[in-house]
Amino acid sequence: MNTDLPVTRDLVLIGGGHAHALMLRRWGMKPLPGVRLTVIDPNVKAPYTGMLPGHVAGHYARDALDIDLVRLAQFAGARLVQDRAVGLDRAARLVRLERRPAISYDHLSIDIGISSAPMDIEGFARHGIAAKPLGPFAEAWARYVASVVASGQVPRVALIGAGVGAVELALAMHHRVRAAGAARPEITLLDVSKGLQGTAPGTRRALWEALWQAGIKLREDVDITAVTADGVTLSDGTLIAASFVVGAAGARPWDWLAKTDLPLKNGFVEVDEWLRVVDDPAIYAVGDCAHIRHAPRPKAGVYAVRAAPILTHNLRADLTGAQRRAFRPQADFLKLVSLGGKRALADRGGVGLSLPGLWRWKDWIDQRFMDQFRDLPDMPGPVVPQDVANGVRAEMSDHPVICGGCGAKVGPGALGEMIEGLAPVTRADVLSTPGDDAGVLQIGGQTQVLSTDHLRAFTADPWAMARITAVHALGDVWAMGAEPQSALVNVILPRMADRQQRHTLREIMAGAGDVMAAAGAAIIGGHTTQGREMTIGFTVTGLCRAAPIGLDGARPGDRLIVTKPLGTGVILAAAMAAKADGDVVAGAMASMERPLARDAEILRADARAMTDVTGFGLAGHVLAIMNASRCGAAIRLADVPLLDGVEALVARRIASSLQGANAAHALPYLEGLDAPGWLFDPQTAGGLLAAVPSERAAACLRGLRMAGIDAAEIGEVTEDTARLNLC
Repeated sequence: MNTDLPVTRDLVLIGGGHAHALMLRRWGMKPLPGVRLTVIDPNVKAPYTGMLPGHVAGHYARDALDIDLVRLAQFAGARLVQDRAVGLDRAARLVRLERRPAISYDHLSIDIGISSAPMDIEGFARHGIAAKPLGPFAEAWARYVASVVASGQVPRVALIGAGVGAVELALAMHHRVRAAGAARPEITLLDVSKGLQGTAPGTRRALWEALWQAGIKLREDVDITAVTADGVTLSDGTLIAASFVVGAAGARPWDWLAKTDLPLKNGFVEVDEWLRVVDDPAIYAVGDCAHIRHAPRPKAGVYAVRAAPILTHNLRADLTGAQRRAFRPQADFLKLVSLGGKRALADRGGVGLSLPGLWRWKDWIDQRFMDQFRDLPDMPGPVVPQDVANGVRAEMSDHPVICGGCGAKVGPGALGEMIEGLAPVTRADVLSTPGDDAGVLQIGGQTQVLSTDHLRAFTADPWAMARITAVHALGDVWAMGAEPQSALVNVILPRMADRQQRHTLREIMAGAGDVMAAAGAAIIGGHTTQGREMTIGFTVTGLCRAAPIGLDGARPGDRLIVTKPLGTGVILAAAMAAKADGDVVAGAMASMERPLARDAEILRADARAMTDVTGFGLAGHVLAIMNASRCGAAIRLADVPLLDGVEALVARRIASSLQGANAAHALPYLEGLDAPGWLFDPQTAGGLLAAVPSERAAACLRGLRMAGIDAAEIGEVTEDTARLNLC
């Protein structure tokens, strides 16, 4: 996001598979200037296949499996686009997505894995769950185990498929439900041919023995006709009773690949010895979704792991003009197969062995692989020259990097002094005063509000950044009870080539246009320039049908209501340092993208004073209402809603670069309990804060919550002028 070198090439990765994850880590250790790296995946976390049986058996917690793509992308300097690829336009070099504009590429790599869903079986889509992709399966299994424990029902599971992977899952499931207290689980493996094909005789015997001891049934050479709510129906009319049906047979390519013009072998992308698509040197494919034409191999994660260094090298070579390297996969590999409990057997080269300590060895290998993504190196801060002016090092000691979003704003103290120094307003058609949320103008008998806001980018995704900035800028209009009318766009782009400029601006305008159109505002123009980093801003207007809602109308006894949880500042600060959990970041992004139109519509009939909670944090915006209304306030800290993960980040002493200035401004007004850091946390695209008469507060809250808005009453207005009591 901040570079003096121009961006000239777009490298796009579709999927967060093992090869791409390893490539991202390598890229973060040695980035290539001039390349904008994008990762497209519908999920923020990618499960590691090797530990899935251990998780199913209950040996590993769910998060032990997850490669956090948000943290990894941040570490690699990449943007993560949380969406699903649905097609390619190879002529225009575009990746078509499910819910947002297409992404442009110069070089592309595909690592999307496979599905094990037998979609040709009637009813499977509704009543079954595929073992791959792993994320949805792991979640469905956790829900099923919980229901078995809660109800005391007999677990009845059917697995379609009887290969090594299916047998591993069956043994893991048996171990888990028995450990949960379920008696005599009924688990059945179903295969259209023979089970455990292609395994060593010793491995096959050991797995048959494990199945027999667990009481797991195997039915071979069956013809499955349907999956229903009652189980699996065979062609002879037999019903295999099951309340949990798993598709675990073979490797199935994703349907959207067949709709492209990519060269495919049985649905898998054909690649050459350099891992490039055989008829397109700009596209690579790796992992289970690829078919290696010169050296076909079975679908196994080990090949994706071994391909990662070659993929990284060859993409860098294409981007710099260097020499590529050929990928030569090994002919065979060691398979460590878990047996449900903490036991395992080894299979390689036609030999199968079951020895003490193999599970611990497998666990060590798996944990070592995952540690690469858990223990990412600290992201370096800016280098301070040897000779600098007095005060530079002290200024950078606490926050060497300025946060994005509202965390990059000037502190309230400095801003307040500037506002106090402005000349008095003398025009009769200007109804507002400096310090109000927006300017209020009288034009042709109508009351118009005018505001401007811009944000330093905290995500490398222009589309998402534009959407959040649009919501943020419209907040002042909504806070004054006005209806959005128009917007001017102001964009600063980092230096980049013409092609990159065009596609970046297209993404920005698509994201902003969606938000503005939904709000009823028209984008009527704007301005662009180039700078060191991306910044997006909007100047917006709105029309008031009634008197504007200001800051000065609160009265003692009014209830204070907020309509969004707090914590975006601390989450964004952690994300910039690659220290935030991906789910936590995704939750904050979703909160920031939510517009406030419905919030304002419900509140404006009753609110006496209203503002949006943004850069100065909750305390600062409560103080703004207090000072304008010449009253005090009491805040019940336990009732203030927080985004998931905020308290844990605050406990780790992670804070936005603006939090200290916000706290210094507010602390002289505070009394009562010790103030938590999140009280001063700068919010980007935060919710509305309204002072509502006590007799209307319950109805307002009810209306907000019925609209799906996570609103809360957090305190009340008091007579203690300029005192903010925390209780």
